[in-house]
Amino acid sequence: MTKYYVTSNEFISLPTIREDGALEGLTFLHMRAKGMLHVKGAGEEPLLRPMAAVDGQPVDFAELNWDRDQYWIPRFSGPGQGVAFEGCILAPLGERGFIYRLTARACDPVEVCLGFEGCFGEVWHAVNENKPVKGEKHAYASGWNHAFVMDFRTGLPLFSLAPMAEKAEWKYSHGQDDSIRFEITRTVHLAPGEEATLDVYWGVGYEEVAASTAAKEMLRQGWAEEYAKTQRWLAQRIQRVGHEHLQELLNLNMFFSFFFGSGITLDTEEFCLVTSRSPRYYVSAAYWDRDSLLWSFPAILMADPEYAREMLDYTFTRQIKNVGIHSRFIDGTVLEPGFELDELCAPIIALKRYVDRTGDRIILEEAHVRRGVERILRILKTKRHPGTHLYETFLQPTDDMHTYKYLTYDNVLVWRILTDLQELYGLPLLEEAQRVKDAIYQQCVKVYNGKKVFAWSVDLEGAWDIYDEPPGSLLLLPWYGFCSAYDEIYRNTVAVIRDPEYKYSFAGKPIAEIGCAHAPHPWVLSICNSLLSGNTEQALRHLSRTELDNGIACESVHEETGECMTGAAFATCAGFLAFALKEALAK
Repeated sequence: MTKYYVTSNEFISLPTIREDGALEGLTFLHMRAKGMLHVKGAGEEPLLRPMAAVDGQPVDFAELNWDRDQYWIPRFSGPGQGVAFEGCILAPLGERGFIYRLTARACDPVEVCLGFEGCFGEVWHAVNENKPVKGEKHAYASGWNHAFVMDFRTGLPLFSLAPMAEKAEWKYSHGQDDSIRFEITRTVHLAPGEEATLDVYWGVGYEEVAASTAAKEMLRQGWAEEYAKTQRWLAQRIQRVGHEHLQELLNLNMFFSFFFGSGITLDTEEFCLVTSRSPRYYVSAAYWDRDSLLWSFPAILMADPEYAREMLDYTFTRQIKNVGIHSRFIDGTVLEPGFELDELCAPIIALKRYVDRTGDRIILEEAHVRRGVERILRILKTKRHPGTHLYETFLQPTDDMHTYKYLTYDNVLVWRILTDLQELYGLPLLEEAQRVKDAIYQQCVKVYNGKKVFAWSVDLEGAWDIYDEPPGSLLLLPWYGFCSAYDEIYRNTVAVIRDPEYKYSFAGKPIAEIGCAHAPHPWVLSICNSLLSGNTEQALRHLSRTELDNGIACESVHEETGECMTGAAFATCAGFLAFALKEALAK
């Protein structure tokens, strides 16, 4: 599997930085497109590739040493014919673009050419599926950046790309395959110990002026200021856990969830939440209540409470109309229909977590929040069984169809939000919460192999099943406060789903975490669930046996090798992994 590095700011994401320093593409959220646009090279050609020559001989960038400053900013170094080369890719905070820096340091007197070559070849629309966008590509000289600008137009402009650099030469050409190829170079003579740098500032905008001035703003600020500003912001949010490898894993995933699980649209400058801004994730650039609020939100709240409040405001405005529906576009309209009870509960759970963490009760009286809470309660009321206090769902936490529509885990979440709303608003809901809890013990506890266990789901007519799903696991019942970790029924349940006889337990394998039918391999979310349910040492062993997706959470890994099997670049899961690590290591 190809190893990628990533970086991003609020506007621009670079999800596929190769080990040779090439950028396969860039992405940005776009409200008019109801999702994400992915700008790529053509075929195997990347969008942008660093290049260098020493005394006219090309330098091979295949063998580079990589690290991440502040656990986020990707940097590389490598030798080349008596010259030490370094590179850094910076997406400065608050800017509509990125900067790519190349540096050469000479050991002997040499002529060095530093530069980039690229290919503006394809534009794809990404919302779950990736599809090419038809339009016209244009490249032309522009006085706005004293270089060239590349446009993509579908009648009116859709976006523009504009590079800027000082002391550099430019050339571009239109290819027969409708792509635009370009080079940006700087040639210098270096004495021993002397160094030269080429900084290329890439602005992205709606059209020529917006893109060019986005680049010009970064150039005027300068590399040092943009780097220091971003470095300070990251440093203020880094979580310390006293173990360097785990600290790196935690913070990389936290920042990945921060930047790839949310962003600002390029066209309307609106804040949005998404599953992932990487097209490598198989359901990218759409919104799930569960993913953003149960998984990503705790990590963001840990790092930046003000940003977490923005997440709640977006949820209770743009997304509240269709709350609880499977998935939605970033504008709040329905993408995939189907009611999910865990998703209906997610905004209340996040709201309570936010108030507990910050003490900010003003948010509770905001009109959009109160309306949202009332809407959730109205919908919830329609899902209750007429004869007992259990609530139905149509889809399970994997988004797959239920076997029986009354899920134990989902009803635990109902109990949780009723209790939370009593505490937040003083609503008379404790009696109903207790009835839900009683109904779970009466209807969802079954005898399996002579022992009482929590069933996964029931139909209230005698049918039930043994099962578990990492996106909504029975392992988390104590973490949600429903029962003690020493509760006999809970312990019996855990024993059943971890037993070698259970199909998705992977017991005895190097990575013995729970899987499910949706992805029949150990899930990273199961590692998170283990961290939160007291199995810290086991979970850390399993985590140490997988590289994930080059250190970033994916959906599932191979039980023997730890190789990423499904769901690469899973931004919301990355948040839950960061949070679970911090919680477990704090204890």
